[in-house]
Amino acid sequence: MPIPDDITGREIDKDVQQELQSLPKGLAEEVARNLVMVANLIDEEPEQAYAYSRIALRLASRVAAVREAAGFTAYATQKYSEALGEFRAAKRMTGSVELWPVMADCERGMGRPEKALDMAGAPEVQKLDKPGQVEMRLVAAGARRDLGQIDAAIVTLQGPELGSNSVQPWTARLRYAYADALLAAGREDEAREWFAKVIESDKDGSTDASDRLAELDGVEFVDALQGDTEAPVAEPAVVDAAPVLEGEEDEDEGVEEYYDEDDFELDDDGDEDRKA
Repeated sequence: MPIPDDITGREIDKDVQQELQSLPKGLAEEVARNLVMVANLIDEEPEQAYAYSRIALRLASRVAAVREAAGFTAYATQKYSEALGEFRAAKRMTGSVELWPVMADCERGMGRPEKALDMAGAPEVQKLDKPGQVEMRLVAAGARRDLGQIDAAIVTLQGPELGSNSVQPWTARLRYAYADALLAAGREDEAREWFAKVIESDKDGSTDASDRLAELDGVEFVDALQGDTEAPVAEPAVVDAAPVLEGEEDEDEGVEEYYDEDDFELDDDGDEDRKA
């Protein structure tokens, strides 16, 4: 796949650049260019990002950052088994547990919520930083919902981070999951309250909390683009035609009969006068 000329390895994370230093210079630059394309496309064009990640993987499969990128593009395209394999490889290479929550979510995607819950209780979770622990809680709550355990999902999401006045990058997502679980449990008033709190913390509008809250309040949205966008054209008014004279079959014949040019002659002024 072609890569724009203005894409350079300097646009990737410094840690990734450091990993790529183990490769020959030309190869490192080519891998970096593909990883930049992955980063640029994964949110809007995940399938294309996946294709670029596969190229990078063929070029440098022993680089942890490449395996991680391949894992995230597979995850974004719902290839959960493949994503889990790449994440496991990256974890073996680095020894880091950073990917533990997304690995557990891959288990959910593969229809194994029980396995995701087992991972949520594993010792690796204690090694996660705060964002990672919150992410793990979100995955565990999702697994509970997969199993139909709505009340357990609500309890899983509860904690000091949920009601903290300090807004973190994960605050809106945590509150949204909690509000959605409350709504699923039939606790509509509480759900409304928490969707409102999501809006307060969702500074970049990454969730649809405002729409969900409006729906709860009975507001209906109408798509202005639906239906015909052109103004209706008024039909001409129908006016009854003058009665047809006896012996006339249609309008044109009637006109010819009434204005037969043989019935006229020019007077001295050049005007037409009807013959007697």
